[in-house]
Amino acid sequence: MRPIARIPAAAGSALALTFSGLILGFSAGTAQASTCSQSYLPLPDPTCTPGVYNPDVTQSTINSTICVSGWTATVRPPTSYTNPLKVQGIADYGYSDTSTADYEEDHFIPLELGGSPRDPKNLWPEPYSGTKTATTKDGVETKLKNAVCDGRITLSAARTAMKNNWTTALSVTGIG
Repeated sequence: MRPIARIPAAAGSALALTFSGLILGFSAGTAQASTCSQSYLPLPDPTCTPGVYNPDVTQSTINSTICVSGWTATVRPPTSYTNPLKVQGIADYGYSDTSTADYEEDHFIPLELGGSPRDPKNLWPEPYSGTKTATTKDGVETKLKNAVCDGRITLSAARTAMKNNWTTALSVTGIG
């Protein structure tokens, strides 16, 4: 399966953006426009990365999907798929640090909560730097998944809290 281009993709959109007057900025030394805003950090730009759910994961299937130890490994895409998306995302977000080692190509709706494994609209280059980072988010994901599997909250409540603002998801759901 060919990777789907991130929407909007800097490579294909620069000319169209120029004509429409929507250029948001250029990465230093390149002719590519930054098409995703960093202003939402530590969250992704909702236009570029709105989050997408895996249709196979529902409240009625959690005991055969996300609540099974090791299940996410069965759906996680290989780095040969995610690394090109990470490189494109770094350009799309206009990050001045272009080292791929400084980002996790993260599932905005985590696999642990039934996020889509391969949809580019659920993947983004989340920085390891800052106060709320990819590493911080991983802990939130695990706590919410455990609460869903223990029956303390619904899958829908956990997903909604993550999509709205993962930095407040634990307190909003009462898991905190």
